[in-house]
Amino acid sequence: RKEEIVVVDGDAEARADAQAHGFATVAGSATSTATLEQAGIRDAGAVVVAPNRDDTSVLITLTARELAPGATIVSAVREEENVHLLHQSGANSVITSSGAAGRLLGLATHTPRLVEVLEDLLSVGTGLDLVEREVRPDEVGPLKQLRGDEPVVAVVRDGKVLRFDDPDCAMLEPGDLLVRLRSHKG
Repeated sequence: RKEEIVVVDGDAEARADAQAHGFATVAGSATSTATLEQAGIRDAGAVVVAPNRDDTSVLITLTARELAPGATIVSAVREEENVHLLHQSGANSVITSSGAAGRLLGLATHTPRLVEVLEDLLSVGTGLDLVEREVRPDEVGPLKQLRGDEPVVAVVRDGKVLRFDDPDCAMLEPGDLLVRLRSHKG
């Protein structure tokens, strides 16, 4: 929900664009404790870190983790070699923008329609989505017996993602999370 998102940016034009789209903004650098506190980071459930430089991403992540130890932090990096630094800095998830773009570009040269499907998955709330939900008590047991219109693509168990074809997820357990493919039919 837009009213729960605060954009922190030192660039007035970027803040104006965010405000035009209904987001609250705070002027300043996200590397600053005072700026993050002004943005309400201590109450944040999640923090998205997406600056233009990897070293800045590390510093923001370290600062955010210190100020919001319970928040989920998702950080972006440009180069794959810096992923481990973001994890060490406290990021729960790290997205490598150059790697993802490179994989999509390479895939598009051989199977352009497959890239359309991936783009559809990245457009949350329309077309195809990946959704996550907890296994219900009546679903505990063999994965292959799970019925429904939403195929299971993965199971999350104890924080580890198991692909649908992993032998370890053949039997669903209490506490597992199902990652399913959902269609938003218009």
